[in-house]
Amino acid sequence: MSDAGATETLTAGQARRIALAAQGLAGPRPEGPIGPRQLMRTIERLGVIQIDSVNVVSRTHYLPLFARLGAYPRPLIDELAWGKRPRLVEYWAHEASLIPPTTHPLLRWRMADAAEGVGVWKGIARFLREHPQLVDRTLEEIRTRGPLAASDFDWGQKKREKWWGWNEPKRALEGLFWTGRLTTATRRNSFERVYGLPQKVLPRAVVETPTPPRDEAQRGLLRIAARAMGIATERDLRDYFRMPVAETKVRIAELVEAGELIPAAVKGWREPAYLHPEARRPRKATATALLSPFDNLIWFRERTERLFGLRYRIEIYTPAEKRTHGYYVLPFLEGEALTARVDLKSDRKAGVLIVQHAHAEPGATDETPRRLAAELRLMSGWLGLGDVRVEPRGDLAERLAAAL
Repeated sequence: MSDAGATETLTAGQARRIALAAQGLAGPRPEGPIGPRQLMRTIERLGVIQIDSVNVVSRTHYLPLFARLGAYPRPLIDELAWGKRPRLVEYWAHEASLIPPTTHPLLRWRMADAAEGVGVWKGIARFLREHPQLVDRTLEEIRTRGPLAASDFDWGQKKREKWWGWNEPKRALEGLFWTGRLTTATRRNSFERVYGLPQKVLPRAVVETPTPPRDEAQRGLLRIAARAMGIATERDLRDYFRMPVAETKVRIAELVEAGELIPAAVKGWREPAYLHPEARRPRKATATALLSPFDNLIWFRERTERLFGLRYRIEIYTPAEKRTHGYYVLPFLEGEALTARVDLKSDRKAGVLIVQHAHAEPGATDETPRRLAAELRLMSGWLGLGDVRVEPRGDLAERLAAAL
């Protein structure tokens, strides 16, 4: 047990470097070929990788690993997630996410909430309750035929307005996925989810793991989040796995009492923070990386602004004429600062990575265009594209084009 009243004081710079180190973004990338072991080690460090359907540059679950490891073979992730012997599991962790199998039992309380209609899950539970025959038929089809996608169910159902226009079989499949009665067996074609029975898809060790008590599972998730962030406020910790407010407060107090979180005050932060006891404290950070909008380091925009002084918003759903920085914008990490933003698009037919907009941030230096150009070349090659083209839009575009 520790002295729960002891508070450590950190500068904003110390907190920023701790956060970068915890995320694997403080130092140089590993040298040599990257294999499954390095990928799994990185995913386990992060705890969760967000999935998103947007494919303007690349599917987002590939990008955090590129930021940390460089040009690894992308098919390895598909094999780890959806291959014959998967080592990752898909569930609603942060958002739709890939997680290590050992984390899956820690989320069963969320599946139970979905089944019971707690909070945001109310509509899901009501739909499943009101359509028992559809639910039974859906499960029986998968038991009989094996893993199936929504497109495999041809029951003459028209799309409805609710749930993103999904038809009733799709709604049943997603409801059963969220409640844990189905899981993702694989994905196919244009990223279409294929549903399977957990006892047939998940590793046997996971299926046979007893369901932990709710409080124990929540502490387990917060431990993962704290290790992945290094230093974090209550809101940061809560956001990592989208935890309930009241329960998170109680769980954090328990972890502090047990000495598994150290209370901290960061200069310039308005809220108290919590330090992971094993967090690395580098004296400098030297990595360069292009960060997906859904990268773990920046996905919680409030934390991004607190750490880096950068107000970042994704503008995919903003009308084109109202966008400030572009459609799919990746901040550029240079050492301890986010020094630029680039709006990228992969033109796969032409074999070109297009920089549609390039903007400098206050922390940019004379070296920023050259370092950003090197990162763009690395990304272009990793994506199988032959060139990088910079459009003349944004205050950094001319210098970046010259550097390329």
